[in-house]
Amino acid sequence: MFGDSRFLYLLLLVPFILIGYALLRYLNGRRIKAMGDPELVNALMPSWSRSKGWVRVCIFCLAFVFFVLGLARPRTGAKLAERTTRGAEIIVALDVSNSMLAQDYSPNRLERAKLSISRLTDKLQDDRIGLVIFAGTSFVQLPVTTDYVSAKMFLNSIDTGSIPVQGTAIGEAINLCIKSFSAQSEKSRVIIVISDGENHEDDPMQAAKQAAELGIKVYCIGVGSAEGQPIPAEGGLLKDKDGNIVVTRLDEETLRKIASAGGGAYIHAGGEEFGLNPIIQDIRKMEDEEFGSVVFEEYDEQFMYFFGLALLLLVIEILIGERKPRHKLFEV
Repeated sequence: MFGDSRFLYLLLLVPFILIGYALLRYLNGRRIKAMGDPELVNALMPSWSRSKGWVRVCIFCLAFVFFVLGLARPRTGAKLAERTTRGAEIIVALDVSNSMLAQDYSPNRLERAKLSISRLTDKLQDDRIGLVIFAGTSFVQLPVTTDYVSAKMFLNSIDTGSIPVQGTAIGEAINLCIKSFSAQSEKSRVIIVISDGENHEDDPMQAAKQAAELGIKVYCIGVGSAEGQPIPAEGGLLKDKDGNIVVTRLDEETLRKIASAGGGAYIHAGGEEFGLNPIIQDIRKMEDEEFGSVVFEEYDEQFMYFFGLALLLLVIEILIGERKPRHKLFEV
């Protein structure tokens, strides 16, 4: 198995090196014939070896092959192993409705929220994180996992077009989060809702209450400002059917009620840490749970051996030279 198999395409150059050398030898032969009798020319250069050139180019090609294999990073030792970790399970429910494009934060609410979630993953250790996105409906973007690299990758792909149905169905998102926790999790479970709370279309308080009854804490982070901001749209600002500019405002009251029903807390997103630090501190106070997972053990990199062989062959190629050896034992 190779760590970066794209470099293997360089091996296609080997036939061209051999063909190029053969063509060069042919053209040199033509030049010698143009100068005079080839046998006479050879007699004038008794120490020059005709075959050593091919030996050298073949050794060079072999060294090139080993060098390319080293660049491709051959690896061994990969196998499945069961690993046990202790931590909490956190599912972030992120609002991706059009109102999250408002520029209360730089560059906008959604991008600032994504950045804060990315920073959240940097602070996690053995905790599991999942991601649910919602607007008029909700979708599991990432099941609970300890693979924080994948979490960031899935996070980067999110935009307001990720959910085609517009709206803010917070209750549905909370219900989906409840269903998305793993079967191993029973105690330390947290839902973090990041939204402006505006235009909710269901009963998020009832959903949060149901989560609390199951031992799941629901926190809410309010994104936006009370005075509100217009929503950027293609060609200008978003307008209603009457041609008036739509202004989106933070609905703190709704988010406070959701957090209260869910046994968590409401935090208004700040400009720096976005309100996640107090939530992380509360999570650290929870009782850690044991999670068993099947993971790949780390690979054993082998590239250094291939680079070593390539270097050795290059040294041999240089030492061979182009002249015939003085001793018959080493003559080629």
